[in-house]
Amino acid sequence: MLALLPIALLMQSQPVLNLEEVELQMRRFAQVYALVEAESAEKVNPDQAFYVGALPAMLRKLDPHSVFLDPSQFEQLQQMEKSEQKGFGSVVSILPGRVIILQTLPGTPSSRAGLGPGDEILAVNNIALGGLEPEQLVGLLSEARQQKALVHVRRPGNVRVLDFILTPETLASPSVDRAFLLSDGIGYVRVTSFDEKTGKDLQAAIEKIGGAKLKGLVLDLRGNPGGVMNAAIEAASLFLKPGQKILGVRGRRVREEDAEVAKNAPSPYAFPVSVLVNAKSASASEIVAGALQDHKRASIVGETSYGKGLVQSVYPMSSNTAMLLTTAYYFTPSGRSIQRPLKDAQIDAQLTAGRTAGGITPDDVVPPEAFTRLRAFLENNAAFTSFATEYASKQQVAAGFRVDLKLLDDFQGFLIQRNVRPGIGEWLQDKEWIRSRLEQEIVTVGLGVAQGDEVELRRDAVVKAAVVRLVN
Repeated sequence: MLALLPIALLMQSQPVLNLEEVELQMRRFAQVYALVEAESAEKVNPDQAFYVGALPAMLRKLDPHSVFLDPSQFEQLQQMEKSEQKGFGSVVSILPGRVIILQTLPGTPSSRAGLGPGDEILAVNNIALGGLEPEQLVGLLSEARQQKALVHVRRPGNVRVLDFILTPETLASPSVDRAFLLSDGIGYVRVTSFDEKTGKDLQAAIEKIGGAKLKGLVLDLRGNPGGVMNAAIEAASLFLKPGQKILGVRGRRVREEDAEVAKNAPSPYAFPVSVLVNAKSASASEIVAGALQDHKRASIVGETSYGKGLVQSVYPMSSNTAMLLTTAYYFTPSGRSIQRPLKDAQIDAQLTAGRTAGGITPDDVVPPEAFTRLRAFLENNAAFTSFATEYASKQQVAAGFRVDLKLLDDFQGFLIQRNVRPGIGEWLQDKEWIRSRLEQEIVTVGLGVAQGDEVELRRDAVVKAAVVRLVN
């Protein structure tokens, strides 16, 4: 959870220090650095010595989340808070050794270049993607988005490799990216992070699908790593009465009674709410889930959340650098610690006394569907994407598309042609999952990623459990 402190405030807020002790320690550090500078076998790079060595090492002894930010890292943090990032505007499917474009966003570099669904990226800046693991692909693509890139593409039905030169642009990255009706009166909204616009965007999304007239809402915070605290306060305030406590804050320089309360919303939503969390839901996500759970305003469904309840203040420094420092800890309205125990961290025992393991424990624990051997094989070999791309190039995909038995048989024949012959038992066991997954991929290629997500989410076991909570 981030709080950006200007340099002027930083100077005003310094605690009373033992100046003699500070001077002694700094003198020792200066002596060591001067000796290294004078006698080292290699010339010392000051940026490496301070930005990579001394400063990060000192903060690492406090806790894993207190870090020093060099100029490029500080710039990335500021872009994240604004929900902006550089990119080409492509939504891709990343598989071992393969990157397939699912959608290009209108008006973006990818769209203007003529890239489209089904195009496979073979290489970036003459680096072949074949043989790379998904983690390596993500790293390569992330790096490529920072500057002009040469992209080698193979188009379905075209043997010739096409070359595109793409220049990245700053793109908006909305934190509220999905909002639709699961069924009559039951809405679904997904929040992927918390930035300065999230509160307003969440309210706008709810209004778009029915507003106060909804019979219930599934609020999906799975995989949401958190973000700006005020956005979490605004989001929780949409469902709580004005003045209800949202979170407590405790720290060495923070009064224990300090707390954040729901804002004065004219009329908070009164319909039932189910909040989805998992092991990757952290920080602001846990603040919202914990507040709604403590006030019995929502049922929490899914897996226990990550357990990051740290107040992290950003202190801008000279040369466009900054320090991200843990200054306090968050607690739910009932006093539960959100922060999970930190190994080898210097944490005041009085702040964490009596706390549980951390994180938000769901009212209904619902794990995600387990992958069978067949499911894993079909996903890792891009079978669904390959078939969907071929199908969409020949058939018009219309709204309301469904996979019937004939198309499912066609897919089975497609697999056999590629020497994939699952056993009868395996096929029957996963037949319904295969049908739904195939439907999702064809809709994604033919109508867009958002429509494909709707197909997947209606099948999602955690979403179904959340709906049951709402209607019972």
